[in-house]
This record gives sequence, C-alpha cells and structure tokens, in this order.
Amino acid sequence: MRLWPQSLIGRVLVVLLVALLVSNAIGFFLFSDERRTAVAQAGYGRLAERIAAIAEQVEQTPEEDRRQLMRSFRGPGFRVNWSPFSTLDDDEHSHGWQARLFRTALGVYVGPAAAERTLIDFTDDWEGFGGRDGGRGMGRMGRMMRGDDDDDDDDDDRYRRFKRHWDDVDVILVSLPLQDGSWLNVAAPQPRHRPFGGPPFIGGFFFLTVIILLLTVWAVRRSARPLGKFTRAAEQLGLDVNAPPMDEHGPREVRRAAASFNQMQRRIRRFINDRTQMLAAISHDLRTPITRLRLRAEFVEDEEQRNKMLADLEQMEEMIAATLAFARDDAASEARQPVDLAVLLQGLCDDATDAGKEASYQGPDRQAFNGRPVGLRRLFGNLIDNAVKYGSRAAVTLNAEAEALTVTVDDDGPGIAEHLQEKVFSPFTRIEGSRSRETGGVGLGLAVVRSIARAHGGEASLENRPEGGLRVRVTLPVSA
Repeated sequence: MRLWPQSLIGRVLVVLLVALLVSNAIGFFLFSDERRTAVAQAGYGRLAERIAAIAEQVEQTPEEDRRQLMRSFRGPGFRVNWSPFSTLDDDEHSHGWQARLFRTALGVYVGPAAAERTLIDFTDDWEGFGGRDGGRGMGRMGRMMRGDDDDDDDDDDRYRRFKRHWDDVDVILVSLPLQDGSWLNVAAPQPRHRPFGGPPFIGGFFFLTVIILLLTVWAVRRSARPLGKFTRAAEQLGLDVNAPPMDEHGPREVRRAAASFNQMQRRIRRFINDRTQMLAAISHDLRTPITRLRLRAEFVEDEEQRNKMLADLEQMEEMIAATLAFARDDAASEARQPVDLAVLLQGLCDDATDAGKEASYQGPDRQAFNGRPVGLRRLFGNLIDNAVKYGSRAAVTLNAEAEALTVTVDDDGPGIAEHLQEKVFSPFTRIEGSRSRETGGVGLGLAVVRSIARAHGGEASLENRPEGGLRVRVTLPVSA
C-alpha cells in the first residue's frame, strides 16, 4: 500500500491509467485481426484487379507479341512474366491466411476455378529472392524481378532503386494459369502490415495518454477545489466559532454542502451563546441568595461558625465567577493580532519575580506570532502561577521552529502521575496532595490552558521530568 497515492488526484490518475491500459489492450486484442484483414483485403483487391486486367490483355495478344507486351506492364518493383510454365512449384505454394484472402479477391475477377489453380507465395528475403542459384521457382521469379529474362540493361538499376525505396515491404508471387495453358507470373510489392506495437502506435498511444491524464488532472483538481475550501473552513471553525461563513457558490452539490456547513456553524454558535447566557443567568440568580446568606451569617453569634460560613460563601462566589469566565471563553471571541510572544513571556516572568517568586525565561528576544493577546497572557500566566505555587519555580523556554512554536514551563514540584496527566485537563478536576497539601483554585486552570491553546490551533500536554518536577508543553502552529 506504500505505492498507493494518498491524494485524491493521485488515486484518480492511477485508476485512470490502469483502466486505459487494460481497455486498450482488450480493444487491440479484439480488433487487431479485423484491422489486419481489412487492410490486406483492400490491397489484395487492387492487385487482383490489376492482374486480372493484364491476364485478359495477354490472352487477347498473339504469343509472338506477348513477351514484348510484358515490358509495358512493368513498374517500380512490379514485374510480369509470361511463360509456358509456372515459376512457382507446388511445394512453394502458400496456404496461409494471406493466400486465402488474395485468392478470394482474385476469384471475383477471374473466376473461382482459375483462382483455385493459381499458385501464390510470399517472401521478405530480398537477397535470397533475387539470387540466381536458388530453387527453380524462386530463382526464376528472382531473375524475373531483376530483369534477367530480357535485355533491358536498366532493370538492375531500377531494381536496386526499388529495393531501397520499398525496404519495408513483402513481395507477393503469383502464377495465374491462362486459358491456353500458359502462365502469367507476377511479382508485386505489398506494404508490410505495421503491428500495433510499432513506434507510430506507441508514440500515438503515449501522446493520447498524456493528453487524457492532463485533462484528468485539470478536471479532478477543479472538482476537488471545494474539498480544500471545506477543509480550510473546518479548520477555521475549530479555531474560531465566529469565523465567517463559506461562500455558497459552485455546482449544486457544493452549494448544498456549503449551506449545510454554514447551518451547522450557526447552530454551534447559537448553542455556545445559549450556554453562556444560561450560566450568566445562573450566576446572576445565585448572587442574590449568596448575598442574603452573607448578611444572615453576620448575625451568627458563634464567631467560629460565622467565619466558616463566610469562607464557604466566598468560595462559592469564586467558583461561580471562575465558571462563568470559563464558559464565556474570552480567548475564543478575541480578535487575532500580531503578538511578540517572547516579550509576553519575559513580562510574565518579570511580574512573578517582582512578586517574590522564582521565574526565568530562555529563548529569543523577539518572536512574532499572530494570536489573541489576552488569551495568550491568560494561558501562560496560569502555567507560570501554577509552577511557582506548586513547584517552587518556573523555568520558561521558547523554541521557534519552521512550522510551530513550542513553549515549555518546568518546575521542581513532585509532578503528576502519568495516569492522571490527561485527567487534570478536565474542568473542575483537582488532585489533592499530588502537588501540594494546599488546595488552590477550582480546577479550571489547566482546562483554560488547553482551551486557549486549541483555540489557536495548538495543543497542551504534561510530562514528568527525569530529574524531577513537571513540564508543561504548549505547541502553537505558526500557520495559525
């Protein structure tokens, strides 16, 4: 399967190329014999008509004038000889498919009986054919072709010129019996039937295949263009639910798919807005009873119970505020703009250092990135706060590559068990005693981190450092 293309265009081209080869091979196999027969019949028909006309004229000419008449029938490579005997022997007589086709064509003009008695043979050996020392029939026919039966000194030169001109031909040898018992011997060139696998066919087939493949590439790329638009729209929707809708243009199927995609995007946006409004309403409604409870708690005489109640109410308010902020997901609706990520990380580390914490930055002094400034500050601010709070220090490293930016935040804490490293990214998940005895936040810090990273087309992951401590890795694609 490694040779199987992964792209749609590649797969269509492979299937089309195989289909062309198979279909052409089957077609050539089915029609090659018909083509060969049709071409041979056309050539043999013209030759048979010419021989029949010569035979008729010879029979109407007195015997003493027939040899002189033979000269008028000769042409380039075409020789006629009249003699009392045949220049072909029975053992040189051909019974192949070509002989049968010629005999059938000859029977139309001289009659079936004379055609059956006609001796026919074929040769492509010009040197052996023209030799004087060959067999009785071949030698005589060869001498006849070369003009050895007459005194024409130009025959040899004409034969050599003919041989050079008609190098890709077969010679058909015919001995036709005449009514008086003599024979009309004819040697005529017949163009050799070119096979389908010859250079002209291969060149033509290659040219047509290239043209078809180029047209296919154009058609498939044009047809697959909407798929690219859908891919980009889906990626943009994954990064920004408020992305502009797709253009509903093109063929009917593409328009329907684009309309369905836009409808899905509107439903997702409406669902998120409804969820945010619902949580905002719940938060607003809960603040009133919490305020009443706070007022009532002030009248509790037991100071210890009063302080516990007030602490619980304050924690409830913090949870409501954090939940509402997470549901609103300000990073997803914030507009993208150029951000110097290196300066942002340096500033966060400086703020932590000014607050008496240990934080350091390592990486380039400048690094441009197209992102959401508030969301990125919230993302890396949460990671640095967690590192200095639960791991004593925060070591931030920025690594810029061709396709992605990687930010790692290391600490010296106890780390997190591997089977819990994915679970802590779920909202409201806290691991008691895994990093510190203190309980901080409501379990939304890492959930916010991953949400903002994914909103930028990136990812956040955890791993324990071999030397101890936890490492948080955030990868942000440059293309985002």
